[in-house]
Amino acid sequence: MKEPLRQQLEFGLSQMGLHFSVPVQQKLVHYIQLIARWNKAFNLTAIRDVEEMVSKHLLDSLAVQPYVEGNNVLDVGSGAGLPGIPFAITSPEKHFVLLDCNGKKTRFLTQAKIDLKLDNVEVIHQRVEDYQPIVDGHRIYFDVITARAYATTDDILSSTEHLQDANTRILVMQGKLDEQIQSHQYQLIESHTLDVYGLDAERHLLEIKKL
Repeated sequence: MKEPLRQQLEFGLSQMGLHFSVPVQQKLVHYIQLIARWNKAFNLTAIRDVEEMVSKHLLDSLAVQPYVEGNNVLDVGSGAGLPGIPFAITSPEKHFVLLDCNGKKTRFLTQAKIDLKLDNVEVIHQRVEDYQPIVDGHRIYFDVITARAYATTDDILSSTEHLQDANTRILVMQGKLDEQIQSHQYQLIESHTLDVYGLDAERHLLEIKKL
């Protein structure tokens, strides 16, 4: 089953103008097979069919990858690791923190990190409001914060405010486009329509920064 899934992934990536090596594609397929296996007990995602996961999880996440600039990335409400793990697999030079308050999901993320040998991933089981990353006595701010629409845009911005500085880019993945930002502390840099191969649904990305 692995090779047909990899070929399906490779074709979808090529249609989107994205290209990754065969070993990287194999690791991405291994990842969704892990989700499918754990899904039976942990209910990680409503999508049960691993073939559907190629477009709805992998291609949907990787459509955003070209906008991930910077080396220190936080994936808030990571859930089953989307989009954080596909990003980590395809950008091994960057560091990714996957944050979720659901213990079952962070247990899966920890095991996926081990199985996929992702040394550039850190899994945090915590509420985002309580997360205070400090290294050598210094507060850490992230270059990029990603969120796959687990809450409203304003909730995402306010709950991660303590993790942002003036250089942080917040990438909010959406279905139907909603560019409304209530807080005057933030500016919408740009919105993007994402063309995800095999996905018959609207997909958009908001790029936001703090003023």
